[in-house]
Amino acid sequence: MEYYTWILTFHVVAFMSWMAMLFYLPRLFVYHVENIDKKEYVEIVKIQEFKIYKYIGAPAMWATILSGITMLTLNPVLLNFSVNPWMYAKLSALLLLIIYSFSLEKYRKELNHDICKKSGKFFRMYNEMPTMLAILIVGYVITKSFSLIFTSIIIILFAYISYVIMKPKKVK
Repeated sequence: MEYYTWILTFHVVAFMSWMAMLFYLPRLFVYHVENIDKKEYVEIVKIQEFKIYKYIGAPAMWATILSGITMLTLNPVLLNFSVNPWMYAKLSALLLLIIYSFSLEKYRKELNHDICKKSGKFFRMYNEMPTMLAILIVGYVITKSFSLIFTSIIIILFAYISYVIMKPKKVK
């Protein structure tokens, strides 16, 4: 346990680095699809997409996962559901964040091969998902509790934000 706080520090920094990629890569996707007719610009964005995912995002995700597993191994009471039900909510949100991260790689590859059919509007909406999941994860960790009300409010808020982003604009 002597090194636990150092592992926790590494875990938080790795999580922050991973989140930086999760916040920025979908924004690059927006620029990519909305400027598809500008070949030179798109080629530069493709390089940025590759580098942020492969050199920052993926390593930071694995560092977050491995340091988290290490902390759970050193402090297994965290997995005691009757004492820490919030941990299961956190791990559930984390699983969704991992799936989201892999989906970004799927979209990156599709964009790289010019076969992605998603719109800039879709990627603007999709860019909201890691924010929602990060709020849930941080909320559970800070409060050391699971609140169905908190979780529901965050999900409803982000569903509304997604609806506003995706709804068709009124023609005047």
